[in-house]
Amino acid sequence: QVQLVESGGGLAQAGGSLRLSCAAAGRTFSTYAMGWFRQAPGKEREFAAAISWNGGNIYYADSVKGRFTISRDNAKNTVYLQMNSLKPEDTAVYYCAAGPIYSGNYYSGINYDYWGQGTQVTVSS
Repeated sequence: QVQLVESGGGLAQAGGSLRLSCAAAGRTFSTYAMGWFRQAPGKEREFAAAISWNGGNIYYADSVKGRFTISRDNAKNTVYLQMNSLKPEDTAVYYCAAGPIYSGNYYSGINYDYWGQGTQVTVSS
């Protein structure tokens, strides 16, 4: 069992930065892949970034590549999403997720077993 709590969301101006954190409770955090997904109003949830259990593999959606950076600190049971050069279209509720993914599809939400409650990110133009 893994419990996830996101923090760090808020309001930013276009071109600004925010850093999201996701703190995990549970002994298995370090063995799970971690992902960040987002859902904008009226839209389906979409993949943003993912990192393998040991940080050796990292994946980004094309829409955030070059602007967002995912990282993890297994000693602190925390995964981060550094978001730079924010755009109004990045406005969404951001969710972190954990799943036992060791090969295959990091991009699909169905492969993640645990989800946080989400944190709102709003980017003004």
